[in-house]
Amino acid sequence: MEIYAPGGPKPEYRVLNEDGSVVGRVPDLPEDRFIDMYRAMVLARTFDERALNLQRQGRIGTYAPFSGQEAAQIGSFAALEKDDWVFPSYREWAGLIYHGFPMDRALLYSMGHPAGAQAPPDLRVFPVQIVIASQLLHAVGAGWACQLRGERSVAAAFFGDGATSEGDFHEALNMASVFRVPVIFFCQNNGWAISVPVSHQMRSATVAQKAVAYGIDGVRVDGNDVLAVFEVMHRAVEQARSGGGPMLIEAVTYRLGPHTTADDPTRYRDEAEWKQWREQRDPIHRYRKFLEKRGLWDEEKESALREESRRSVDDAVLRAESHPKADPSAVFDHVYGSIPPDLARQKNDLMGRTIQGKGAGA
Repeated sequence: MEIYAPGGPKPEYRVLNEDGSVVGRVPDLPEDRFIDMYRAMVLARTFDERALNLQRQGRIGTYAPFSGQEAAQIGSFAALEKDDWVFPSYREWAGLIYHGFPMDRALLYSMGHPAGAQAPPDLRVFPVQIVIASQLLHAVGAGWACQLRGERSVAAAFFGDGATSEGDFHEALNMASVFRVPVIFFCQNNGWAISVPVSHQMRSATVAQKAVAYGIDGVRVDGNDVLAVFEVMHRAVEQARSGGGPMLIEAVTYRLGPHTTADDPTRYRDEAEWKQWREQRDPIHRYRKFLEKRGLWDEEKESALREESRRSVDDAVLRAESHPKADPSAVFDHVYGSIPPDLARQKNDLMGRTIQGKGAGA
C-alpha cells in the first residue's frame, strides 16, 4: 500500500483483479468474515434494487441508489467498531445496514418519516447528511472530542467526489491535520457529482493526493475490490486509534444507477463506459469469483443467499409500510431548542388544518 507524497500520483491499491485472482496481500481474516462481507454485498444490492422499484411505484420518495459501490461501503464499514462514530452522506445505506442500521428505517427515511433518521442506541451513527460535505466538519468535532476524553473511538466521514469542491472539505482536513484528530475521510469517487464529471471538479490527478497539502496520509484504493478497501480502511482506523492522525482515502468506484431517482444519467453518461463497469468491474461478481476459487462459495449457496436476501428485504418493506404514520407537525420539531414564535404559529396553523381535514373526512 502506497501513501501519497509529493512527486505525482500513485496507482490504486488492489488485492483482487476483475477476474477474482489475487494480485495483492489478502487480509488475514477467518473464512466466515470473508463470507460475511459477500453476504452483506448481495443483501445490499437486493435492497437497493427493491428500493428503486418502490420509488418508481410511488411507495417511497426520492432515493439515491448505490449499486456498484457495495465493495467500497462494506469493506470500509467492516473495519469499524460499534463504538466508532459514523458520519454518512445520503448514499451509504449499504454500509449502514451492514453496520447494524435496520433496513426498514432506511426505507422510512425515504418515506420522509422522522424515525428514518434515528439510529439504534447501540450505534454511534449521525443522521444522513444531505448538505454536501458538512458531515466532515462534524466528524472532526466528534473525533477531537474522543481525543480530548482519552477514548479509543475514531470518527469516519463518508462523502462523494463532489464534496471535495466544498470549502467544508478543506476546512475539515486542515483542522484534523493541525490537531491530529482520529478521523478517517473516506471519499467514494464514483466519477460523477450528479452530471458533473471528476475532470470538471478538479485539476488534481486524484482526490487522495490532496492529503499532501494538509500534511496527512492519503491512499487511493480500488473501490470495487472489497478486500483492498478493508485493508486500507483497517490501516487508517488503527493509525487513528494509536494517535497517528487522520487519513484521506479515495475509493475509486462507479455508481451504476442514477444520482438519485430524480436524475437521468443517460443524458450525460456514455453507455459504453457504463457497460464496462457493469459487465467487467462489478464488485459483487469479482468477489464471488474470489470466494469460488477458494472453495468457499458455490451455486447452491448463491441461490440460497439470493432467496434469503429477498425475504429479508420483503420483511423490511412490510415493517416500513406498516409503521405508524408521522404527524405532519413533526417537521417543526428537533430544529430549535425553543421553537420561535413564527414557527409556532405555522405549526399551530398546520395542526388546525390537519384536524379540520380529518373532521371533513369523517
